[in-house]
Amino acid sequence: MIFHNNVENIRNEFKLMLQQEQYTSDKTGVKTLEIVNASFIANDNVIFGTPNQDYIARELIWYKSQSLNVNDIVGGAPEIWKQIADKDGNINSNYGWCIYSKENNNQFLNTINELLSNPNSRRAIMIYNRPSMHNDYNQNGMSDFICTNAVQYLIRDNHVDALVYMRSNDAVYGYKNDYAWQRFVLADVVDTLNTPGHTYNIGKIFWNVASLHVYERHFKFIL
Repeated sequence: MIFHNNVENIRNEFKLMLQQEQYTSDKTGVKTLEIVNASFIANDNVIFGTPNQDYIARELIWYKSQSLNVNDIVGGAPEIWKQIADKDGNINSNYGWCIYSKENNNQFLNTINELLSNPNSRRAIMIYNRPSMHNDYNQNGMSDFICTNAVQYLIRDNHVDALVYMRSNDAVYGYKNDYAWQRFVLADVVDTLNTPGHTYNIGKIFWNVASLHVYERHFKFIL
């Protein structure tokens, strides 16, 4: 398999875009750097900045709870969650709910069962988004259109690889939190698959994003 792009390549591309002032605008008119159809091996837990391990741990607890209310985030919800939630704190994007809940059709369990029955399968997909999101994203005043479309899992050479497909990803704050979640889920997949007669290892995470972007307020992080 030939795959050349990695996180360092993405950093360098953003740096070049900033130097050349290759700006676009987001939906609110904010100046933005954007890589369209970004595709790379997620070989680092950050693109820019440093991970906030305290928040990552709190968000993971909330994801695992499957709560669809940001007021349940231990220690309080970050401002970005409050901005996209409705007046009562309800959202769509609890990723634990997306993959573990019966209400969303047992995405994690379906993936495990598929890989156990056919380790060579190309059908082991956890679907996060849904057709109704075009209407669901703004119900009751919220503004939460799920960013992750799906994640596919492939077993190759006794390693389980995760292929993440996103419609939109903030390269500064969004990526590092999303990476932490995807790394957790990949480990959970491998641990669950490792039953007697099956021994697998954690493989690569391939990151695919329709719009990978940096907002003007975060240009300072592109060093």
